[in-house]
Amino acid sequence: MTLLKTVDQKKYFHTEIPYKPMGKYVHFLTVRVTESYPLFQTDQELNKAKVRAGIKKENRTAISRLTMFKRKQSTPERLVGRELLRNYGLMTAQECEYNVRFAMDNPDCIIYGFAIGDSGSEKSKVVVDTAFSIKPFDDSHESFSLNAPYENGTMASKGELKELPKGKDKGKLDGEIGTTTARFNQQDHIRPQVFFPSIITLKDPTEASFLYVFNNILRTSRYGAQTTRTGTMRNELIGVVFADGEIASNLRWTQAIYDLFPTEILQSIEPLDEDDVMENANTAIKSLLKDEPIVITPFMDEKLDDLLKEVKSLTSNEASLKAILQKADEEAKAYAKKHIKGKAGATAAAE
Repeated sequence: MTLLKTVDQKKYFHTEIPYKPMGKYVHFLTVRVTESYPLFQTDQELNKAKVRAGIKKENRTAISRLTMFKRKQSTPERLVGRELLRNYGLMTAQECEYNVRFAMDNPDCIIYGFAIGDSGSEKSKVVVDTAFSIKPFDDSHESFSLNAPYENGTMASKGELKELPKGKDKGKLDGEIGTTTARFNQQDHIRPQVFFPSIITLKDPTEASFLYVFNNILRTSRYGAQTTRTGTMRNELIGVVFADGEIASNLRWTQAIYDLFPTEILQSIEPLDEDDVMENANTAIKSLLKDEPIVITPFMDEKLDDLLKEVKSLTSNEASLKAILQKADEEAKAYAKKHIKGKAGATAAAE
């Protein structure tokens, strides 16, 4: 039973998950937008890279850009999928625990991959690469001093006064007046309305795996460290591209977007206008796709609107969402039974 009407099933989807690469690709073109102060860091420093600003000759000055590494993108998305599988009774925490013990036969393990030493591994069918901020590092981050309130709701700790105020009784003041605490840490955060163009690729999709990954991208809203307190991001979809090969990199797409902005806007400390970003992202990727030496079928503009509307109607309905998850689970278990040997719990690391 097929669910999607806007996509040619026979042309773009496999009927089962193939064991070897078969040359079918689907690329989700997203622009990730920060909506709070997320942290993408290693060793207490924000991740950044020095790269060329744009592709055009006049824009080839080297700048530092914030970076969002692969795991900072794929891990939150696969955790959202795992949460849904547990919610609908298709996986338990006891049989499959992320980065600890992989069951090896559910949609998360088969689609996103796993590695369990000598016991077995599965290469991820979801390809995600480092994403880069459009504007330079200096315009995209902010440093904060951190402290914490005490139970009385103040930023002061209770203790004895070093000097008694004139006319005051020390006994009445002890325990009531405290000394204000200094900051105990300082941390760089990424500012709101920073944009990270990112292409997420799914290799050899079935209809169920396509919808499973698509749903994870649309649902995930927190990325980076400290996601219980910050890290809110929104994934804006620019297009979905079916192809028989890989397309442009995240960096090249970002540089092409940068080239389309006027110099005065890029040099301003103000955040970029979101409408301008989306328009330039659309224009830039269309231009890049024309240069690709592969067969491409893009779903963009009106075609994307129709596809997105259909996908959201399926994933926002409990019955159809459960049907998608069950189908993905059936395909994963069939694949595991046929191609993965020695399915036993073991200490594991994600692929």
